[in-house]
Amino acid sequence: MSSPANNSAAWYRLPADQVVAILESDTQQGLSSAQTAQRQDEYGPNQIHEGERTSLVTLVLRQFSDFMILVLMAAALISGFIGDLEDTVAILVILLLNGLIGAVQAYRAERAVAALRALDIPRVSVRRNGKNQFVTATDLVPGDIVSLEAGNLVGADMRLLEAVGLECDESSLTGESQAAHKTSEAIETPNLPPGDRDNMVFRGSHVTRGRGRGVVTATGMQTEIGQIATLLSAQKAVQTPLQIRMARFGRYLALSILVICTLVFITGLLQGQPILLMLLTAISLAVAAIPEALPAVITISLALGARRLSRHNSLVRNLPAVETLGSVTYICSDKTGTLTENRMSAETFVIAGESFTHLDQTAGRTHAVQLGRALALCNDVVENDHDLHGEPTELALYHAAESAGYHKQTLEQAFPRLAELPFDSTRKLMITLHRQTEGGIAYVKGAPENVLERCRDQLGEQGPYALDLDTLLTQADQLATQGFRVIAVAQRRFNELPESLTGCDQTLTLLGLVALIDPPRPEALAAVADCRSAGITPVMITGDHPGTAQAIASRLGIVEAPARVVAGRELDRLSDTELSHLVGTVRIYARVSPAQKIRIVQALQKQGEFVAMTGDGVNDAPALKQAGIGVAMGKKGTDVARQAADMVLLDDNFATIVKAVREGRRIFDNIRKFIKYTMTSNSGEIWTLFLAPFLGLPVPLLPIHILWINLVTDGLPGLAFTVEPEEPGTMQRPPRPPQESIFTHGMWQHILWVGLFIGGISIASQAWAIGQGHAYWQTVVFTVLTLSQLFHSLAVRSERQSLFRQGLWSNVALLGAVLLTVALQLAVIYVPALNPLFNTQPLPLFDLGVCFALSSLTLVVVECEKLLVRRGFLYNATGRQDQR
Repeated sequence: MSSPANNSAAWYRLPADQVVAILESDTQQGLSSAQTAQRQDEYGPNQIHEGERTSLVTLVLRQFSDFMILVLMAAALISGFIGDLEDTVAILVILLLNGLIGAVQAYRAERAVAALRALDIPRVSVRRNGKNQFVTATDLVPGDIVSLEAGNLVGADMRLLEAVGLECDESSLTGESQAAHKTSEAIETPNLPPGDRDNMVFRGSHVTRGRGRGVVTATGMQTEIGQIATLLSAQKAVQTPLQIRMARFGRYLALSILVICTLVFITGLLQGQPILLMLLTAISLAVAAIPEALPAVITISLALGARRLSRHNSLVRNLPAVETLGSVTYICSDKTGTLTENRMSAETFVIAGESFTHLDQTAGRTHAVQLGRALALCNDVVENDHDLHGEPTELALYHAAESAGYHKQTLEQAFPRLAELPFDSTRKLMITLHRQTEGGIAYVKGAPENVLERCRDQLGEQGPYALDLDTLLTQADQLATQGFRVIAVAQRRFNELPESLTGCDQTLTLLGLVALIDPPRPEALAAVADCRSAGITPVMITGDHPGTAQAIASRLGIVEAPARVVAGRELDRLSDTELSHLVGTVRIYARVSPAQKIRIVQALQKQGEFVAMTGDGVNDAPALKQAGIGVAMGKKGTDVARQAADMVLLDDNFATIVKAVREGRRIFDNIRKFIKYTMTSNSGEIWTLFLAPFLGLPVPLLPIHILWINLVTDGLPGLAFTVEPEEPGTMQRPPRPPQESIFTHGMWQHILWVGLFIGGISIASQAWAIGQGHAYWQTVVFTVLTLSQLFHSLAVRSERQSLFRQGLWSNVALLGAVLLTVALQLAVIYVPALNPLFNTQPLPLFDLGVCFALSSLTLVVVECEKLLVRRGFLYNATGRQDQR
């Protein structure tokens, strides 16, 4: 027997009997027990294989490989070495917490392939040894003859041998919102994507109508879903911009600290200071210079952001994803169920040459009544326990009739159905015959080209009149090019009931045309506009028809029609280089496969773009994992998509992404403010220790002073930055380039000059108090340095907006942290038991006032800096709006 693996893409091109022969099966007898056993040994169970799973211990250890984390671990060891066990414990607890959180998130992400495996294990009706029997889908093998009927979940990929009105919902695999009509005829066209292989059914799809039989051509990893699983397991997670920036920051920081501490140590020795004191001072400075609160600030910021997003129906599975959205430059969105409602809706009715957007607009027009009746009666929708069941197109027609007052249950009592011919792919129409007071009436609906050629006239307000076939076909074509699925509806009256339906579809009277579409979500239009105003480019990537994709993209403002649509076949012909040049201009991709979605995302990433991918189907999962951030739909999304994603939209609302982008930008701004604050504070300490000896002054601070300042100023005030409200204009500036340094827009200049200013006023206070005793002047310097950093924390709450415009009460947490830190500093000065420990002494009230006055100058100079920034004289912050 030929290997199905070698023929999986060609089965649809072969006649059904030839496929059966190649697979050495029999349509009447099926496989024998011996054949089944042999093939089960050869191909294994019909399951999606899991890749080698990473242990939880390994995932935990990976969290500690980041350079910044290693630097902080070194700081913890140094703190323990100099006797500061509290700092050591604090750092290690923070790192352990971060590691566990990261490991849990990574472990959940690794379950994406496992979700594929558990996607479905249906029972199927299979022919073996000449008898029908039910087996679990995991027992299927290539060559099995399987029966299909409405409601079945397809257990393997099959070539259809028989299809009677058979339709399948393949949206989770292909992205096609409409049920696919199936046939058993061979298709000669090569290289068709799965969505166009009408004589195949695929594992994971649902039979929505009709019945059929098929021969299994692929099982397990050889199925279309299995190949997606292979793609998914091969994808590696992409580092977030925050992770990239923090790694770079950690490397530069470690090198800088090493150089500065060496200089301070050597300078002290040259001044004649004791070696042990300078060694402890250099080590203490190294500990102080490392912002060990940074991981806690980042974790808390992300956790609080995730909590805020959960209130807006967005579940964050991977904490860094919260911030990542702030860097997104492209959102590659699936169409079905993401930008659209994933349901068919009748939007246009053409009756006697007039167009209507709602059927109830035709009230009072007698000829339109017949169309409303036809839509209700020529319809197989069934209502059970107030739930409607039926094919999506028929549900749309049912709702259109129902909303206009044509109730199927009521009409069926007056016009009971006597017979029907279901829709099939050959005739492309459906017929129902009904009894009426005098004789009978047949209703027909189907493809316009098939129904119109059977019509002799059309119904108008004054009765039947001549039918203009060319005009009607042109109208149908125009609607189709706009992305609509067009249905023609006709009728035929009988004075006497016919004995059969043969010939009932001839000499018809046209009632009208109905145009259906999977409509855009009402909120999606505004969401797309918000994305564009935020500098984010929306792109539609779908498995649906190009015309439909263009119509929806045009209505949402993604493109202006006409626009270029790149289909899957064209993508196959493009090299990676050609695709890289193309992705910057194309906004719509249609009829694409899972592998092609990954190619598109990778091409954008090669162009330096940071890509978010949204989707809800199995076919979206690999691209969700490849993208910088994957966003899955929670309601209609598959488990596979949700497990592969970083974020899940619980309301399936594209507009929720805009709220997430806003939150991501706020979080990054606040992390940046904390880094700006803490690094400026550290800079002030370094300048103070570094410059004092050059000015002939003794070393200003003891190691205990440095560690205390580091503890109280980086602690509570730093954490309070996590709840800072967003700045005005957050969504009117472009995304941050992923490669952009965290120190851009004037941050490094601020760290240097404000740190130098803090160091200057600290040294000035030392010079002022130097003649009044060692403990006294050290207390003054110690206090000025601490208070300066607290005033600085208030000043850097915004990069541009004045504190007086913001108001002190807009961040109560930070105000409370500053007041508490001031109280702790005063306790160190005025509590007698603490004086020996910190080598301090109480200051007179006037001297304490001088310390406050000197320190407050930090707030004044930073406010002056922000004024110059608002006026455009400093730090040309591209894309940031003036916030006065």
